Amino acid sequence: MLDYTKVTETSSNYTDLELMNTSTILTSMNNEDKKIADAVALCIPEITKLVDALTERFNKGGRLFYIGAGTSGRLGILDASEIPPTFGLPHTKVIGIIAGGDTAIRLPVENAEDNKEQAWKDLQAYSINQNDTVVGIAASGTTPYVIGGVTRAKENGLLTACITNNPGSPLTKAVEIAIAVMVGPEFVTGSTRMKSGTSQKLVLNMISTALMIKIGRVKGNKMVNMQLSNDKLVDRGARYVVEELNIPYTEAETLLKKYGSVKKAVESYKK
Repeated sequence: MLDYTKVTETSSNYTDLELMNTSTILTSMNNEDKKIADAVALCIPEITKLVDALTERFNKGGRLFYIGAGTSGRLGILDASEIPPTFGLPHTKVIGIIAGGDTAIRLPVENAEDNKEQAWKDLQAYSINQNDTVVGIAASGTTPYVIGGVTRAKENGLLTACITNNPGSPLTKAVEIAIAVMVGPEFVTGSTRMKSGTSQKLVLNMISTALMIKIGRVKGNKMVNMQLSNDKLVDRGARYVVEELNIPYTEAETLLKKYGSVKKAVESYKK
């Protein structure tokens, strides 16, 4: 597990952090954060490969599973939880699983990430099949929970991928599509909730958003399938309908509430 350089554990580019004034701390952190987008850009070929494979599987009824521990697991859950309200898909299509279960979303669960067999057990609860995809998220690339999960998933014919911050790590070798974002050492040595976590969030945004566009959940540049769960979103949807159909706002709002989504309102009006 340790026959490679774990970039996420290398020493910070800064020292004596406790002697810095507040402005210097924040400026230094910001300077490090500026490197993240460029590091993600280098991974676009791998992200593209994953999105295209996911699109093919989704069109056959497949699902996307994220598995991770700690910060990485929470980021997967965050991305998955935004799919229903943003794109109107059921919560059963993109699913985030964290080592230690729901308790671990808010509180650390001791040794949960060290169980190499548990992720597969957690996945089996969803009756997974060969149209599904499992993406393991782990900054270190060594988390047993994640490696065990993607290994068993791959053995059972599922598409597997990973998001990590250590190229050449065991996790990258366990999957078919490895997205390894080289963000370099953290501002606070080893604190992967910082640049590593930010890079993971960017990649997750890219994967899920591109996938939703590819399967038709976006029209033009609008969230035409978003859930109308509050007044702000109803207003946004009504304005989308006005823009698309060039009708008065009150008529658009009535249509939207009647049909439940921008897409259905527009389609019904045009028939």
